[in-house]
Amino acid sequence: MTDDKPTTPAPGERHSSAEHAGTGLEPAANGAAPAADIPSTPVVTGQARKGMFGVAGTGDTSGFGGLRRPVHVAVPSERPFGGWFDQVADELFAAIDERGLPADTVRQVTVDRGEITFYLRREHLLEVARILRDEETLRFELCSSVSGVDYGPDVAERLHSVYHLTSMTYRRRIRLEVCVDVDDPHMPSVVAVYPTADWHEREAWDMFGIVYDGHPALTRILMPDDWDGHPQRKDYPLGGVPVEYKGAEIPPPDQRRSYS
Repeated sequence: MTDDKPTTPAPGERHSSAEHAGTGLEPAANGAAPAADIPSTPVVTGQARKGMFGVAGTGDTSGFGGLRRPVHVAVPSERPFGGWFDQVADELFAAIDERGLPADTVRQVTVDRGEITFYLRREHLLEVARILRDEETLRFELCSSVSGVDYGPDVAERLHSVYHLTSMTYRRRIRLEVCVDVDDPHMPSVVAVYPTADWHEREAWDMFGIVYDGHPALTRILMPDDWDGHPQRKDYPLGGVPVEYKGAEIPPPDQRRSYS
């Protein structure tokens, strides 16, 4: 086990502010804690909603039809991130530089609710995954989960693939996130790096339609092979069938009256 105190490289030693502007990782010129510039197009991780379930017309039987929730944007975090987050970020960016990957490989870094998330460009996902697994100072050996998110038709890059990585060596957890749109929902499979992602990626494909290129067998895992569509997309119809309960027939969700 190593000391979890953050270690920050000397200014200019590993990366320059021009290379990583807007990610929260750029070093300060005077050697002080780096400061983050909010990028012009931060990652959107939600959409404005009304009602309990975002249902319009019929279907919202919750009584919360007047509820309004604004759009959520994952704001880039400023340095220092705190604890071991700074050490992991420094080591990751140093390895990215050493391998000649583009400076914008990491689009954004966000620390929220005691967790750190690295938003990556999809074309460099595999290289970053190998760095996180193989670097002696990182050693995120386990991909414990791959999940999908759909933030709805009004959000650019609405489909997100989320990777939870665990370092059993240093007892740390981080999150990677890759954003794509439904018109081009492709990203590389990480099964070659993390074999545990096999069935997780199949489920994300089945439910959200995220296409993991290079997956050894990207087939349905929950729905029948001939199923049409991806049931957990926000624009997927509720559907359903009437259900009889104690002599009363309950209509399917998309046919129920609204009380709002």
